[in-house]
Amino acid sequence: EVQLVESGGGLVQPGGSLRLSCATSGFIIGDYAMSWVRQAPGKGPEWVSGVGSDGNTHYPDSVKGRFTISRDNAKNTLYLEMNNLKPEDTAVYYCSAPNTKWGTFWGQGTQVTVSS
Repeated sequence: EVQLVESGGGLVQPGGSLRLSCATSGFIIGDYAMSWVRQAPGKGPEWVSGVGSDGNTHYPDSVKGRFTISRDNAKNTLYLEMNNLKPEDTAVYYCSAPNTKWGTFWGQGTQVTVSS
């Protein structure tokens, strides 16, 4: 059974940092592209990072230079390091495997709130 379990969110002040984790089971994440997607209240989903099966990483301009995606293949775990957080980063963050048959399943997500 495919499982995606996000954790590591919380309340942080502007300029602070958080590290999110996505623990997975049921597939080998190193064989697939993996992504982080967020959804803020009243807004649609926004892709914020990806890592290809080739190991190349990708970011939109909104987070480039502040967020870093990585994975530990031995642990089948995906990470998102977030630095210099801004109030507009407030959202529920989800991980996904977008090019798989289970790509529409994002897990329960983890809440990130950036506020002073």
